[in-house]
Amino acid sequence: YASTNGCGQEIGSPEPQGPGRGAARWGPQHAGARALANLYTPGKRCQEWISVVLCFSLMAFNFIHLLAYFHLGHAWYILLGIVAGILSADFASGIVHWGADTWGSVDLPIFGKAFIRPFREHHIDPTAITRHDFIETNGDNCMLTIIPLANMAFNFLTLSPAEIYHNYPWYCYVFALAIFVTLTNQIHKWSHTYFGLPRWVVFLQDCHIILPRKHHRVHHVSPHETYFCITTGWLNYPLEKLGFWRNLEDLIQGLTGEKPRADDLKWAHKVK
Repeated sequence: YASTNGCGQEIGSPEPQGPGRGAARWGPQHAGARALANLYTPGKRCQEWISVVLCFSLMAFNFIHLLAYFHLGHAWYILLGIVAGILSADFASGIVHWGADTWGSVDLPIFGKAFIRPFREHHIDPTAITRHDFIETNGDNCMLTIIPLANMAFNFLTLSPAEIYHNYPWYCYVFALAIFVTLTNQIHKWSHTYFGLPRWVVFLQDCHIILPRKHHRVHHVSPHETYFCITTGWLNYPLEKLGFWRNLEDLIQGLTGEKPRADDLKWAHKVK
């Protein structure tokens, strides 16, 4: 699929061939990749820093309170909530990934450069994510979890112990969902890194507890139209068998006339 450099990062080579891409090359030398990388702004960096700080502060606060209110009577509900949270995060990652890969444009005001740009860059330079630091990798995902985590913190501060006890399984679900949403892009980054990963990360990948490297390669065969779930990847096979993404795209194209992945294809064919 790809060769790697001494640091275990994939290096540029011809992208796997498929419909719609022809002989387009990928990697940091690609004209589209260079143009997209240059759209990363100081304002975007500031947003990511704020999101990371708020997210992890709220996560620590909520975790302390979850420990304080833990009761063995909730054990099975907690386990169920955690599994449901992981599955929900995987499905949510697929929805967001599919939506940003398939629709919209980098030219959209504010939203395009801030949130669609990284998806376009990733398809023509899959190595870029391995060169991003923790803030750039995880900032947007952290932003998504701030409101539910803040709501949970507010509940811990304002509800009675009896109300918290009653809602505890729900809080475990929301907390597990928030953790795995927050870590989705970090897990995605690990799926593109072939050497130098901690042993525990490789173990989790090999056990398919988080997205395995080989599993994610399926998505990177152009035209990038399947296997969108990138947290654990558990839902990719059943969704593919159901034709979920294909049917959804046919419905939207029929209603709007918009062609799936048109903007993605434009950037892939950029030559200067």
